[in-house]
Amino acid sequence: MRCRFIVLLFTAIAFIDHDARADDTVVERIAFGSCAKQDQPQPIWDAVVAGKPQRFLFIGDNIYGDSQDMNVLRAKYALLGAQPGYLKLKQTCPILATWDDHDYGANDGGADYPQRRESQQVFLDFFGAPADDVRRTREGVYSAQIVGPPGKRVQFILLDTRYFRSPLKGIVNTSEPGEGFRGRYGANEEPGATILGETQWKWLAEQLRQPAELRIIASSFQVVADEHGWEMWGNFPQERRRLFQTIRDAQSAGVVLISGDRHLAEISRLPAEHTDGVGYPLFDVTSSSLNAPSRNFTKAGVRFGNELNSHRVGLTFFDCNFGTILVDWTPSDPVVRLQVRDEQGGVAMQQRVNLRQLRPAAK
Repeated sequence: MRCRFIVLLFTAIAFIDHDARADDTVVERIAFGSCAKQDQPQPIWDAVVAGKPQRFLFIGDNIYGDSQDMNVLRAKYALLGAQPGYLKLKQTCPILATWDDHDYGANDGGADYPQRRESQQVFLDFFGAPADDVRRTREGVYSAQIVGPPGKRVQFILLDTRYFRSPLKGIVNTSEPGEGFRGRYGANEEPGATILGETQWKWLAEQLRQPAELRIIASSFQVVADEHGWEMWGNFPQERRRLFQTIRDAQSAGVVLISGDRHLAEISRLPAEHTDGVGYPLFDVTSSSLNAPSRNFTKAGVRFGNELNSHRVGLTFFDCNFGTILVDWTPSDPVVRLQVRDEQGGVAMQQRVNLRQLRPAAK
């Protein structure tokens, strides 16, 4: 019996990340963002820091590396590391990070990127992962952390949507008047096509069973929006359904999704009846870019405009932006404010949600 207990304990510990140490800090202010051109000014950090975040989530395209030369990647990370505003952020709060394609090393890259192992170590070096961090010895930069006392626990889950991702399926670009420029990718429904890979899927299922009241799942590209034809979970419909089913099977309450990549910001909402049994609506707050916005650009003669997204709540924001999640634990039913903020820190859009709304209905 004692041996069996030790084995079970070891198994449980194996799924707890190195950075998931106990921390009873009550988290009320979370900030996040994506898409930062390292060789251009980044004045937005002043607004981020002014909000006094307790965690900042860097969720992809943290630099634009786009190289198989690790010296090039290191040099570009060094430019980010020298940004005055970023240095202030590091002094303000812990930074949690995952990557997207450009900091991974290849535009729209996936498992076929030949330098992914080397790039992973460069990423971990820049973000200060210690030598004994589990990400130093496993494939992929996914990580998780739980912060707060019982009743006020916030779980951060940062997915790796690059290391294991199967090839994208290309289609001919199309556009429709009034709906904007449609992207180049369609649905890959080949058997075995994946975004996360089996090891990360197993890890995610275990993380979603950890006790927490609010769970922030960071995906480098959008989960809920699935019509625009650029990179998104909708490119892999089976994986998108599997994500919802994994949340459902874990009976995991309090999930909020955040994403980047698009060089625009919007909030999307998937009604409970479309989430494969999750039991409550799923919000996806997309924040991009920190300093390289689309500003409603014209591409191939087509106005970008409000591209296809039937799940969008409100409008699209095209200027520099970052995201914030504010949690008021005071009421018996805590209030979560999902926000996109502009370069000066002003609220450009918001969705107000009570935690009770993010729980499956009692059966």
